[in-house]
Amino acid sequence: MKPVRVATLLWMLPLVLGLGAARMGSPEEDSFYYGSFPFGFSWGVGSSAYQTEGAWDQDGKGPSIWDAFTHSGKGKVLGNETADVACDGYHKVQEDITLLRELHVSHYRFSLSWPRLLPTGIRAEKVNKKGMKFYSDLIDALLSSNVTPIVTLHHWDLPQLLQVKYGGWQNVSMANYFRDYANLCFEAFGDRVKHWITFSDPRAMAEKGYETGHHAPGLKLRGTGLYKTAHHIIKAHAQAWHSYNTTWRSKQQGLVGISLNCDWGEPLDISNPKDIEAAERYLQFCLGWFANPIYAGDYPQVMKDYIGRKSAEQGLEMSRLPVFSLQEMSYIKGTSDFLGLGHFTTRYITERNYPSRQGPSYQNDRDLIELVDPDWPDLGSTWLYAVPWGFRRLLNFAQTQYGNPPIYVMENGASQKFHCTQLCDEWRIQYLKGYINEMLKAIKDGANIKGYTSWSLLDKFEWEKGYSDRYGFYYVEFNDRNKPRYPKASVQYYKKIIIASGFPNPREVESWHQKALETCSINNQMLAAEPLLRHMQMVTEVVVPTVCSLCILIAAVLLMLLMRRQS
Repeated sequence: MKPVRVATLLWMLPLVLGLGAARMGSPEEDSFYYGSFPFGFSWGVGSSAYQTEGAWDQDGKGPSIWDAFTHSGKGKVLGNETADVACDGYHKVQEDITLLRELHVSHYRFSLSWPRLLPTGIRAEKVNKKGMKFYSDLIDALLSSNVTPIVTLHHWDLPQLLQVKYGGWQNVSMANYFRDYANLCFEAFGDRVKHWITFSDPRAMAEKGYETGHHAPGLKLRGTGLYKTAHHIIKAHAQAWHSYNTTWRSKQQGLVGISLNCDWGEPLDISNPKDIEAAERYLQFCLGWFANPIYAGDYPQVMKDYIGRKSAEQGLEMSRLPVFSLQEMSYIKGTSDFLGLGHFTTRYITERNYPSRQGPSYQNDRDLIELVDPDWPDLGSTWLYAVPWGFRRLLNFAQTQYGNPPIYVMENGASQKFHCTQLCDEWRIQYLKGYINEMLKAIKDGANIKGYTSWSLLDKFEWEKGYSDRYGFYYVEFNDRNKPRYPKASVQYYKKIIIASGFPNPREVESWHQKALETCSINNQMLAAEPLLRHMQMVTEVVVPTVCSLCILIAAVLLMLLMRRQS
């Protein structure tokens, strides 16, 4: 069996790679583990503001870089879709909290929209009171439903005016503006919010926004822009953490961390030292890029070595990877009360030397290629394969690499690429079962995992992929202006895991599966009837009033004729 190459630029389709040293089989997997999660383990689901809220220009909200990116009309998003309305979450808070109660989750992870709170991005210029009230009411509504809010300060939707005026995250001044924004949020909501995330998946924000241009703001600053962006994000994170630590922690008693996404990298040939080194390098360029400064004070040595060497070979006097001063290292080290981890899939990794003359790029700096096993379950997406054992390995890696920090899994889930008109998402049930069980094994191994956030509550806007990928537990009918939500089978299955806080025994777990699939057939009938219901609604809203008006008009005409005849 030969592995399949995933193009290192993941928006491309996988290519077949004829390597001589193919991986023989998968790593040994333990049998399914039946048991319970620790007492107090927190179960949740997540979302982000831009992907779900809509109301892009309502109630004083300013534009974000994603509003500008999607409105450009240059085909940057599949189908030229926008998130102007998205799931209309801004107007459906109570409805969505009902869904959270239905799921029995302990917590809900969501993000605040920086431009909804600060239309220009700068606190000193204007604070949007309606935006403040919206999030304050949302937090109160969650707490009244016994759902703990876990709040992300920044999930990619930078205020557009900061991009236009200062160049966004290419400018170190963003760190100060972010600190001011964070302080506003701590001050306004910190009496009720006890779990804060500064940034969500900043690696994707840097790489896709400033390297490949596939995300807002759409810049292609190869081999330089993403490193500068990341440098400033790390500084901004540290400033926000220190602000909370010195000003708010004593009275609010909350926690501040960051959420970092990374796939697991497994050596293609475990007997080849170069493949082992390449897999380690993959993880350091992915997770260590941000985690190492926060936990150890500086970038991973392998990043400094590889980028520095390639920069010199390209004729540069200084490395393209920025340098922290000793004072900055000391300031940044230790600025996390927990480690947030996002994880979706796994790659096999093998070494591949890219000549420096090919030019600077993040992909070439790593000197490796990523592969997938063609036997791994393919969920229909170009990049997401179900490989549960990689999750356990990543959790154990983070536990040992960063000194056994408290870990919150902040994103884990599966999308379906094909237009899903069926709600019986058995593939997601299998994904949940496998990945959550591997997390339970990691806890058994000794990893200090405090909570799990499944991604995501709703189908939503998926960045450059528009609405083509669906991650939600609830199907959203985007063609209906009311954006109705319909539960998929995975809702029932995840709810059973939450209530049991684990996997009690084979018989009971199998019964969850069967019952979940039974309920989805009824929901499918409801979804199938949706076009008819929309037609009836149109009849009710348009045709019936029109007919009534005509009847009244005809009656008036007849009455006039009758009165004339009598006179």
